[in-house]
Amino acid sequence: MDQRRPHIVILGAGFGGLNTALTLAKDNVDVTLIDRQNHHLFQPLLYQVATATLSPADIAAPIRSIVRKHKNIRVLLDTVKGISSTTKTVALQHCNSVSYDYLVIATGARHSYLGNDMWEDFAPGLKTIDDATKVRREVLLALEYAEIETDQMRRDALLTFIVIGGGPTGVEMAGAIAELARTSVSMDFRSITPHCSRIILIDSGDRLLKSFPASLSVKAKDSLEALGVEMYLGRRISEVQDHGVKIGDKWVMAQTVVWAAGVQASPAALWLGVNPVQGGRVAVASDLSVAGFSDVFAIGDTASCADVDGQILPGVAPVAKQQGRHVAKTIMARIAGKPSADFRYRNYGNMATIGRKRAVADFGRFQIAGFPAWILWCTVHILFLSNYRNRLIVGMHWFWNYVTFERNARLITGASGAKAITILPHDM
Repeated sequence: MDQRRPHIVILGAGFGGLNTALTLAKDNVDVTLIDRQNHHLFQPLLYQVATATLSPADIAAPIRSIVRKHKNIRVLLDTVKGISSTTKTVALQHCNSVSYDYLVIATGARHSYLGNDMWEDFAPGLKTIDDATKVRREVLLALEYAEIETDQMRRDALLTFIVIGGGPTGVEMAGAIAELARTSVSMDFRSITPHCSRIILIDSGDRLLKSFPASLSVKAKDSLEALGVEMYLGRRISEVQDHGVKIGDKWVMAQTVVWAAGVQASPAALWLGVNPVQGGRVAVASDLSVAGFSDVFAIGDTASCADVDGQILPGVAPVAKQQGRHVAKTIMARIAGKPSADFRYRNYGNMATIGRKRAVADFGRFQIAGFPAWILWCTVHILFLSNYRNRLIVGMHWFWNYVTFERNARLITGASGAKAITILPHDM
């Protein structure tokens, strides 16, 4: 008699995949968790790594250390090359194919350049630690070279920072750069004063934070303006180069450009041979199974899932975590021959921070802004971190930064010099 336990393969160790695995940890199943990185990353705080508030290890933890106590979970460091639903196997780049009884795809998303992929070389996004350290390097190098630059036009370009995208990531990034360039580092440099730097936020929409109520969008805009951030709303980017950004027929010269304007799901739809929907996502049924695949589930940024009102759920951590737990329970119900329930997302609120002592929080029937929202934002994000060590360290860093304005993670790594600045005559 075959005593083999059901084998669940999970692709991706983000919020969705990790919560699926941990929910299955005490069940009579075998779990294989596959990721191309060896760490679980708290993406909402990547912008703080990019602006030298936190170090990469503060917001990440090795996957193996998170699941080490759960003997039924195996971790593989590898890259997915394809999926065969016929043989029920996942093809990997380095290991042999892995067979599954149930498959959970939680491979997340990357930034989308809206059909202009060549812009990525000049405007990195924020999805990985490598992305964040690259942006940090660009920002800090710009400040260092501005300190010694004698040509005024080149110096102005070095001290101009552009963020493209007015969602939570863009708003948080613009606020953090403003505080870094105008407060923290101005105390350490001799020729850079709080008013030397120019921070610009660009979005094609008519307001910031479109997923928030309009009143909170206004408060977020007011907070950014108080930090000295310039905003160009309702404006579209027509070109991005190493010397800056073109808006319409005018250029803004800048050393540093950060992309926060869109995301593109992983190639899960291609792996399964199904038609992708908006943003390359995979359409799922009410129980989060992929249409036509009763033993394959998609969650998080990979899945296109609607709420009870028919609105597509956003790619945020609370959605992925709830979906991960739901899929684990659904799989165990199917193994036991019991009916499974439809997924229902419980929205506990939406928050964004705009620098020191400034944040907005939407809880449906009521909203808060300012210092109380900032305290709440800090508390929630600390609790969401994966282990007690990271919670303690991040809390201590934030307290020290609040008291002293210091950014102790200002390390320039991985580069020996800044890119050249090309100055064009038709600056904006």
